[in-house]
Amino acid sequence: MAGGAREVLTLQLGHFAGFVGAHWWNQQDAALREPTDTQEPPGELCPDVLFRAGRTLHGQETYTPRLILMDLKGSLSSLKQESGLYRDKQLDAAIAWQGKLTTHKEELHPKNPYLQDLLSVEGVLSSDGLWRVKSISNGKGLPPLTTAATPEPLIPTEGSIRVWSDFLRVHLHPRSICMIQKYNHDGEAGRLEAFGQGESVLKEPRYLEELEDRLHFYVEECDYLQGFQVLCDLHDGFSGVGAKAAELLHDEYSGRGIITWGLLPGPYALGEPQKNIYRLLNTAFGLVHLSAHSSLVCPLSLGGSLGLRPEPPVNFPHLRYDATLPFHCSAILATALDTITAPYRLYSSPLSMVHLADMLNFSGKKVVTAGASIPFPLGPSQSLPDTLMQLGGATPWTPLSACGDPSGTHCFAQSVVLRGLDKACHTSQLTPGTPLPSLLHACTTGEEVLAQYLQQQQPRARSSSHLLLTPCKVVPPYPSLFSSSLSQQGLVLDNPPTGAGESIPVLGALRSSSSLSRTLGDLAKDLTKLNLRRWASFMDAGVEQDDLGELLQELCSLAQCYQLGDSLTD
Repeated sequence: MAGGAREVLTLQLGHFAGFVGAHWWNQQDAALREPTDTQEPPGELCPDVLFRAGRTLHGQETYTPRLILMDLKGSLSSLKQESGLYRDKQLDAAIAWQGKLTTHKEELHPKNPYLQDLLSVEGVLSSDGLWRVKSISNGKGLPPLTTAATPEPLIPTEGSIRVWSDFLRVHLHPRSICMIQKYNHDGEAGRLEAFGQGESVLKEPRYLEELEDRLHFYVEECDYLQGFQVLCDLHDGFSGVGAKAAELLHDEYSGRGIITWGLLPGPYALGEPQKNIYRLLNTAFGLVHLSAHSSLVCPLSLGGSLGLRPEPPVNFPHLRYDATLPFHCSAILATALDTITAPYRLYSSPLSMVHLADMLNFSGKKVVTAGASIPFPLGPSQSLPDTLMQLGGATPWTPLSACGDPSGTHCFAQSVVLRGLDKACHTSQLTPGTPLPSLLHACTTGEEVLAQYLQQQQPRARSSSHLLLTPCKVVPPYPSLFSSSLSQQGLVLDNPPTGAGESIPVLGALRSSSSLSRTLGDLAKDLTKLNLRRWASFMDAGVEQDDLGELLQELCSLAQCYQLGDSLTD
């Protein structure tokens, strides 16, 4: 059991959501494996919020994500749907039928070399059919198999990553994976392409009952369930799956927080008109329906626009990433997600998912934007006031919600997290009597520095801020994205370091911003330009003409919530 933690149940819906989720869980796992004698502070982020303790049929303790994920047939590669962690060889062999049997054996997917190496590092499959996992240093793992030193695992190459399960290093509970067998992950036929198709999936008793059973399994063992975080693909039919899932959560678990992260892969090409039109329609239907049943909805993308006109991907000064690779894009989004969700995962903070949503979604503003500085650009000899003063009036983070440049927009409310800075850097280190370069240098705590800076930038916004010592872990299989100007701790150096670091400081923000008025309004304008006769296949998937009219009205109403002059403050 969670032992008093305010539990969160995570839903991952879609293949890109699987990519983001795999990086997310790997980063949680890396934090769990941090040695107990480390210099980094223990006890800020509570892992029991996201993980559950359990026990196999053979009495072995387990510690697995509190997770339900849905994906399509063929998306798991070599990963077993039922997981090897709770595998029972005797149960596998038990067959009631005593007559003649014919065995049809499906060809196995070759296991990714990285995962083969990882398995040899972390445990063995014993003769009784059970996966025996080696212990991890903070005591959350299983009893140790050996005291011998283990080799470092391989670092996966971009070319070896085909699906998200190729680099997931966390063992899942058998109740986690739910496969939608009626649609294919690969190939041109049998794809889950349209919002209406996704809605129809959870209208089928088979899939609805399977989801409900898994929800009940996880929810009933929680002492204090604060809510659900839903990672959902927006660009394909999983936007419809997410909409129906959010509706189910809203109806069945009233009063719990539901924070939905609408995920879109990197930039798109103009040469694929049907794919782009479907992406536009799925995104619009997804945002409107998800916002109706969620406490908050935040689109997450490294693209520059949600609309029909493609914009270049966003730029990070100290990252070198390939926007066409889901492995790269999802790593960056997972790092942002790991930071901006910290407020409701802390041991000490009274802030819950519901409280966070209430602060940001007043006056109907249920859609929010995200931004992050990855890594936060602190130099080795700098203090936090020095770095923030150098930024001046510039936006301190890169936008991650495909809403364009946030410069000059108004912020109604924001939740900001800065993590990973040594405490000695939090305040000014100027000698007494030295003239203060800014008001920030007069602050006596790092929390005061950050709060003062946010008040200077957006004086009329509701702001909540957290300053954490714990950095963000970026150990393999996290891709090598960082420029050579970073130290082992992710600090910006004048001279290049000798190797890649394992942790970085990150600044992340969730914001209710006037930029959404333009973004949602432009989305509605793009929809009015469509000749739906050319895209009858989308309508045939379960969407009516009247549905499109209602969608346009809802988008325009959402956009009006973010116009300046409308409830700037209470």
